[in-house]
Amino acid sequence: MTGQMPNALRVLCALALLALPALPAKAFDTSATAAYVLDMTSGGTGTVLLEKNARTPLPPASMSKLMTLYMLFEALQDGRVSMDTRFGVSARAEAVRGSSMFLNTRDRPTVEELIQGIIVQSGNDACVVVAEGLAGTEEAFAGMMNARARDLGMMESSFANASGWPHPNQRMSMHDLALLATHLITRFPEYYGFFAQQEFEFDGRVPDNSRNRNPLLSLGIGADGLKTGHTSEAGYGLVGSATDGGRRIVFVVAGLDTKAERREESERIINWAFRQFSQRKVLSEGEQVAVAEVWMGADSSVGLVAPQDYALLVPALIRGEVTGEVHHISPVEAPITRGQQIAELVIAFEGLPELRLPLVADRDVPRGGFLPRVSTAAKVLMRGVARRTPDLF
Repeated sequence: MTGQMPNALRVLCALALLALPALPAKAFDTSATAAYVLDMTSGGTGTVLLEKNARTPLPPASMSKLMTLYMLFEALQDGRVSMDTRFGVSARAEAVRGSSMFLNTRDRPTVEELIQGIIVQSGNDACVVVAEGLAGTEEAFAGMMNARARDLGMMESSFANASGWPHPNQRMSMHDLALLATHLITRFPEYYGFFAQQEFEFDGRVPDNSRNRNPLLSLGIGADGLKTGHTSEAGYGLVGSATDGGRRIVFVVAGLDTKAERREESERIINWAFRQFSQRKVLSEGEQVAVAEVWMGADSSVGLVAPQDYALLVPALIRGEVTGEVHHISPVEAPITRGQQIAELVIAFEGLPELRLPLVADRDVPRGGFLPRVSTAAKVLMRGVARRTPDLF
């Protein structure tokens, strides 16, 4: 007996999870040219509810200011700046066109004021001030943005400036904008509240410019961020987030024709995401899902259990029985350590991406001695012969 493991086999085990599935959720037909909707709280796994041209790099307009804010929040978290740090305003920052905080070269705004000026007033001038304050020049800051975007997995984004001012190299996909939004929400909870701020007026200037452009914040539908965008090239867009009970969704829309259409489409997406899907707990931590055979171990099998509670997002209108499959290589070679991932529970609903949930060993299985190894090998070989033997009757 050589102890060599036989050819691995993929084992599929049907598992009933809910006494209840899957009719597909009612499809959402958006008028946006590109869109992405993500449920962040689906048992910690995340569920993509909608994708439309989501991987295409498009002009992001002011939605790309979220990357500037990410860089500033990171500097705050690292202690490189504080909320009271003051930045000077260059002539270039004062002269920048588009939406403005109405800064001039005599001002020295604080970081906290600049955050509010970017979020509430969508100040292009405030973005240039932040870029120059952190990197010396806006060009150098754009280079930092590009490098950091790659670190965050934003592979369909490129930046030429800090504000989103139209430029051939200023591009972001809807997927990348949603990914950036999730990073802002999860990594910077101490600063995320700024995105729900509805008014800010710097030094009493231009009161008509003091309202947040996000049209969802005052509707009472759980919206608490993040950023609008508009240029003639990009159309009207919005990176939004909203909560309902224990759920949070992030969504991005772009290419809409009017402000009214942006508001209506965004509200429709929120209502659809919260009403067409519900969150269900399907497994508890430590609950056994299946049993895997063990090769050359002191035991011939090991239990496959959930390493944590799993809650899944499922279509609200469901009938019958939702099933999943346990995928693992059989048999699993010893030694095995308790908590080691050796399988996946794969669940698929029509109209939603496949979900893969890790399953782990419920106990240690050391490598067996001579006799257990011979016995295990014999059983595996006999099963192989049985599989190859034709039915003679």
